[in-house]
Amino acid sequence: MALYQFEGRKPQVGQGSFIAESALVIGDVQIGKDAYIGHGVILRGDYGTIVVGEGTAIEEGVIVHARPDDRTIFGRFVTVGHGAMIHNAQIKDYAVIGMRATISDYSVVGEWAIIGEMGLVKNSQHVPDGRVAVGVPVRVVGEVDKKQKEFWSYGKKLYIEMAHRYNAPGAFVRIDQTGDNATFE
Repeated sequence: MALYQFEGRKPQVGQGSFIAESALVIGDVQIGKDAYIGHGVILRGDYGTIVVGEGTAIEEGVIVHARPDDRTIFGRFVTVGHGAMIHNAQIKDYAVIGMRATISDYSVVGEWAIIGEMGLVKNSQHVPDGRVAVGVPVRVVGEVDKKQKEFWSYGKKLYIEMAHRYNAPGAFVRIDQTGDNATFE
């Protein structure tokens, strides 16, 4: 895993969390237990702080930053879809951020809120608990129902299991193209 100290600020990683080798975790980044930090993720806590809650999945290609002396906070069991961008915002417990969505400065995504793919939560916007919001900028289009909670609960458990599977000895092995592990046809 690629953990970097910056000017004395260093990451902290909870037990059972997986951080991909190609992820960059820089500075004051606090990752709770059983989190999944996917391939190509950038968590840049160089002059701000990033907090990632227990069981949170930050999928491939996500970029996260915080303003100087400020914070980006992910609650527990949050799902952040591939390629999203989060900047100086608060994402509460169980929220779901769709692929390629942008969550901007000082915005808040409520508990169990769902932000649709490519949605924009603009500066200082608040998405209430348990609401589905889509668009650019997002607008609330409905309430999160029981089926959505069941679906996303499954996904959250899946990523906790994936973190553990990636961490298992011998499960995730780099293949040396010139060595015995490579197969060429």
